[in-house]
Amino acid sequence: MSLPEVVSREEWLDARKALLADEKELTRRRDALNAERRRLPMVEIEKDYAFTGPQGEVGLLDLFEGRNQLILGHFMFDPSWEDGCSSCSAGADEISDGLLEHLHARDTTLVHVSRAPIEKLERYKAKKGWNFPWYSSFGSDFNYDFRVTMDESVLPLNYNYKSRSEHEQSGTAYYFDGEQPMEQPGTSFFLRHDDRAFHTYSTFGRGAEQFGGSYYYLDLTALGRQEEWEEPKGRAASAHAARPDFAA
Repeated sequence: MSLPEVVSREEWLDARKALLADEKELTRRRDALNAERRRLPMVEIEKDYAFTGPQGEVGLLDLFEGRNQLILGHFMFDPSWEDGCSSCSAGADEISDGLLEHLHARDTTLVHVSRAPIEKLERYKAKKGWNFPWYSSFGSDFNYDFRVTMDESVLPLNYNYKSRSEHEQSGTAYYFDGEQPMEQPGTSFFLRHDDRAFHTYSTFGRGAEQFGGSYYYLDLTALGRQEEWEEPKGRAASAHAARPDFAA
């Protein structure tokens, strides 16, 4: 393992100041990118998706739990598997009660969805000691429509906004290697208004690795961190205040 060079305090300070300039530039660029993301148009979800939770069948709007925003993790768990994806599980291990509470304070719900039947999800969830909401999309089109289950007999292959031929050209065709149907990771974001659900953003592949604390999640939502709000739990009025271009 290579260790950093040993230098004097003065040399370290010069190097640290140079790095600080780069860090500030990255922060400004991230802020600009987050603002650009919030200006993305959105698409109304008109299909009547059905999910199964511990209490039975629910619809997409139910996943919001009465809040205005929904962050939905596409957890890789094929119906034939006995355990969930190890990589997805590693990320799920970091979802704490505190993280969920901080998101709730910003009118945002975090859930996971997988194709495996609810019985398998509940068993695995208990085994791992997780507390976040987890729903099954078994038997629905949801995973296919949101391009996290690959099956050419259902839809042409497309992942991270690229077709199979585009992935072949860019050297990333490995996304489609394996027996179909195959599961892929991702996270999708939704906004609720007047009992209508809108898809605002989805991130896949390496992009799905940009999560950390609650601010990292909120930066990918349509309403952002909402720090300018005096009442972060406000509903429609707050949504309009935070997003003037919101389409009623």
